[in-house]
Amino acid sequence: MIKTDILIIGAGPTGLFAVFEAGLLKLKCHLIDALPQAGGQCTEIYPKKPIYDIPGFPEVLAGDLVNNLMKQIEPFQPGFTLGERADTIEKLDDGSFIVTTEKGTKHHAPIVAIAGGLGSFEPRKPPITNLSDFEDKGVEYIIRDPELYRDKNVVISGGGDSALDWSIFLTDVAKSVTLIHRRNEFRGALDSVDKVQELKNLGKIELITPAEVIGLVGNNGLEEVVIKQGAEVFNRECDHFIPLFGLSPKLGPIADWGLEIEKNAIKVDNTLDYQTNIPGIYAIGDVNTYPGKLKLILCGFHEATLMCQSAYQRIFPDKRYVMKYTTVGGVEGFDGSKKEAPKAVIRSIN
Repeated sequence: MIKTDILIIGAGPTGLFAVFEAGLLKLKCHLIDALPQAGGQCTEIYPKKPIYDIPGFPEVLAGDLVNNLMKQIEPFQPGFTLGERADTIEKLDDGSFIVTTEKGTKHHAPIVAIAGGLGSFEPRKPPITNLSDFEDKGVEYIIRDPELYRDKNVVISGGGDSALDWSIFLTDVAKSVTLIHRRNEFRGALDSVDKVQELKNLGKIELITPAEVIGLVGNNGLEEVVIKQGAEVFNRECDHFIPLFGLSPKLGPIADWGLEIEKNAIKVDNTLDYQTNIPGIYAIGDVNTYPGKLKLILCGFHEATLMCQSAYQRIFPDKRYVMKYTTVGGVEGFDGSKKEAPKAVIRSIN
C-alpha cells in the first residue's frame, strides 16, 4: 500500500506543479499516470512543439517545460506509479481514500486530486480498410520524435493546427512533405495557413486539396498511399502516413466514481478550491469544468495552487497556515536541500 498526503491522478504539467505547491506546505505527493512517463500530452503528443503562453518563457518546447517542472519538484521527492491507470476508488470511514490501478497497485491518501488533463486519448482514424495493417509500419497518429521522418517521404492528412504545424515543421526534416485535406479551406491559425501557402509556392510542401487518402499499399511496410481527388485516383510514394484528425478524450473509469460529470469533464463546486461533489476529491486542469473555465496550462497552475491550500486545511483543520512568499521563506525540500535569497549583511559604519 502506497501512502501519501495528496494522491494526484495525472502527471501532466498541472499535476507536476501541484507537487511543488504541496511541497511548500510540507505535504507529500504521489502521482498515478497511465502513460509510461511523466508529462501528459506535452510528452506524449507534442514534446517538440513550442508553447508561447507560459509566463516568463517567450517560447518553450513542451518537452522542455516538463523537464523544468520535474527539476522544480525534485527536492520534494514525489512518488510515481506510471504505466498504470487509476481504476477504482474507495472512501474509508475516516474520509480518506484508497485508489487502485488496473494492475492492483493500491494507494491511500486523505486527498485525491484528479489532474488527468482531458483524460485518455484515442486518435480519430480515417475510414481506410487496411489502416490497422500499417500501424507502426508507416502509419502514426502522433508525432513523438521528428527524427523518425528524417529524409523520408511523409504524407499528412488533416485541416487543423496539428496538420498545418507539423507540415511546416517537417519541411526541414523530411525528404518530402505532402499535405492532403478534403476541403480547400483550413480551420487552423491564419498565420499557419499563410506559412503553408508560402512553403507550397517555394516547392517545399505539396498541397493536394480537396482530396483524401482512401488506401494504403505496401508489403512489409508502407510504400504508397492511394489518393482520391475529385474523379481522379492516383498513388503517391510514401514512407509515413500521418492522419491528424484529432484525438477523442475519454475520462475512463473515473467517470464511474460518482463525480458530477458535464460534457466529459468533472464539474467542480466552486473556484475557491476546485473541490468536486465528493469532499476530499479535487479536479484541476483541463479535466474540470466551471463557469468561465479556460483550458490553459497557466490556469491549471493557478487551480493547483488553490487546491493545495484547501487540501492543507482539510488535512490539518486545527492548524493555521500563514503563506510566505518563496522570495522570503525560500524553498526547503524533503531531501534536505534549501534555496533562499542571500541575507543582507548588516554592519555599522564608523
